[in-house]
Amino acid sequence: MEGRLRVLFLMNILRGMCMLLVSSMAWSADAVTNGNNDAVQQQVIQPQIERRTIDVDAIDTEDFEIAVFSGLYSTEDFGTNMVIGARAAYHVTETVFFEAAYAKTDTSETSYELLSGGAPLLSDNQRELTYYNASIGYNLLPGEAFMGKGWAFNTALYVIAGVGNTNFADDDRFTVNFGAGYRFLATDWLAIHLDMRNHIFKMDLFGDKTTNNLEFTGGFSVFF
Repeated sequence: MEGRLRVLFLMNILRGMCMLLVSSMAWSADAVTNGNNDAVQQQVIQPQIERRTIDVDAIDTEDFEIAVFSGLYSTEDFGTNMVIGARAAYHVTETVFFEAAYAKTDTSETSYELLSGGAPLLSDNQRELTYYNASIGYNLLPGEAFMGKGWAFNTALYVIAGVGNTNFADDDRFTVNFGAGYRFLATDWLAIHLDMRNHIFKMDLFGDKTTNNLEFTGGFSVFF
């Protein structure tokens, strides 16, 4: 009888230990599952970042440019007068462009004519000076101009040189021109130009000599 009681007692102890083992395994499984769920939830949450939209004006995708300009043209020995003209350019790359220009101005009487009091050297039609040329330009210093904290505009300082023809005093004169300019891009299709150029050609009205004729102009151009 005593032996059977011992057996029953041992069986109850074993049953209790098995129940404790199963409960412990179930609790561990729940803990792992809850941990994985927390990790998944943490990965699903994405940070909220505010992003600014920045618009940058640059030269439009088209490569052609047409400009009108006006300013002062100083004809050696014939005074400084207003000049008006137009230019057309083709931008081969971001730095190199070709340009064709045409302009006209009226010259003044020379100091000799004013002091001598004699007959004028040229008629009114002969005093009109027109020129056309073809040039190549190079954007030397592309950069940006800032206006306040929220405005930035693309700019470029360029050099240019070329050859052409000047018609003055009923004669065509081979002309070399060179100079520099500043381009300010107000939008992606509109630009403002400031230019300074020297037109060199021979003059034979007061003896055969080479003249330097400076031109200072400003204008607007559009890209298309």
